[in-house]
Amino acid sequence: MEKVLIANRGEIAVRIIRACKELDIKTVAVYSTIDKNSLHVKYADEAHCIGPAEVNKSYMKKETLLEVARISKATAIHPGYGFLSEDPAFANLCQIYGVKWVGPPPSTMELVANKVKAKDFMRKQGIPVLLGFKVEGENIGDILQSVEEIRYPVIVKAVYGGGGRGIRVVYNAKDLKEAIEIAYSESQKVFGQNEVYLEKYLAKARHIEFQILADEYGNVIHLGERDCSLQRKYQKILEETPSPFLMKKPELREQMAEYAIKAAKAIGYVGAGTVEFIVDSQGNCYFMEINPRLQVEHGITELVTGIDIVKQQLKITFHEPLSLKQEDVKFIGHAIECRINAEDPDRGFKPSPGIVNTFIPPGGPKVRVDTAVYQGYNVPSCYDSLIAKIMAYGSDREEAIRVMNRALDEFIIEGISTTIPFHKKIINTSLFKKGEIYTDFVAKEILQ
Repeated sequence: MEKVLIANRGEIAVRIIRACKELDIKTVAVYSTIDKNSLHVKYADEAHCIGPAEVNKSYMKKETLLEVARISKATAIHPGYGFLSEDPAFANLCQIYGVKWVGPPPSTMELVANKVKAKDFMRKQGIPVLLGFKVEGENIGDILQSVEEIRYPVIVKAVYGGGGRGIRVVYNAKDLKEAIEIAYSESQKVFGQNEVYLEKYLAKARHIEFQILADEYGNVIHLGERDCSLQRKYQKILEETPSPFLMKKPELREQMAEYAIKAAKAIGYVGAGTVEFIVDSQGNCYFMEINPRLQVEHGITELVTGIDIVKQQLKITFHEPLSLKQEDVKFIGHAIECRINAEDPDRGFKPSPGIVNTFIPPGGPKVRVDTAVYQGYNVPSCYDSLIAKIMAYGSDREEAIRVMNRALDEFIIEGISTTIPFHKKIINTSLFKKGEIYTDFVAKEILQ
């Protein structure tokens, strides 16, 4: 029998364990000392402590994770998202040690990890990419001259990594050098790499991603798009499907879906992943990147398609061909996700760890809550602040918004501060209700 080690924690570990149980797959949880009372530890068939709370001494310890896989006789490792989920070296080590990797091949991960190489590759496939270049050397004069060719504003990004880290928007030459230095520093600190590139920045743009599934036999399908334009400091806070922008532009949706399938096939993608695009206000789309992992927001796609993406991941990993063809995928209704973080919006979104004294999640037939929090749970300060994901479903966008409003009202969390009031403020603005959102929406319309 197959056995899966989940190299992660929190709600995503719980989500994966549930999918495994429904497939009669045994599960192995790993946990740091501070996570010993976590739900994923309680739900798994077996659990192993892998070190102290610090991520570099526990969840990021590749050798320790592989040793637990050996001891537990796990046949596969599911990385979830974050931590080692986008590390091609770890995926390669799994293969060397004879453990299946729930994700694309290491060679594919290596290509998409380098955003510059990935964009160059997609450009050669005929997929549109924004003008940009990699920062080489320290001659700011040469850099300034190159920027003049693509014109301000520009966005400075880390070549490796994600999650909004190492990103700065620059509107003039005076601020460019400092932005590059900050991006270098953040990239080195967070991702262990100090490569940076610049590209044209689009104002009032949309961030739209397409969910793909690909098996090892060359079959690739997409499960529609998700609009991830609502962000704070380049980190997603609310997602929805379908995109209110593409609902009015079916031809553009079809074109972007074709690009997503083409991109996945060109790089030999296997597993679940997302092809991400930036779309300007005129409806021109540009390839951004491929995320070679499960996305935080995968649940809303499951709500409108009825397809369990985690189960599909696992079946692909265990060499099953896709049982679905593109024409089998049906999109019904609308779904919205709010990421609930343990943060205080009134104090600059300062993290709010601590004991959860009261935890009453919302319910009802059109609400899904993914969480690992319970009453009495101690939200640690050393990990990401995401504590729950509320997903609301409706027959159309208007109903989904009403359901989300009701769900946010029902959600009671006491003992810590959360972003629930902030999400209510967003979804009740007139612009959001009209679907007129963009990547700077929160900064310019909500936090001003």
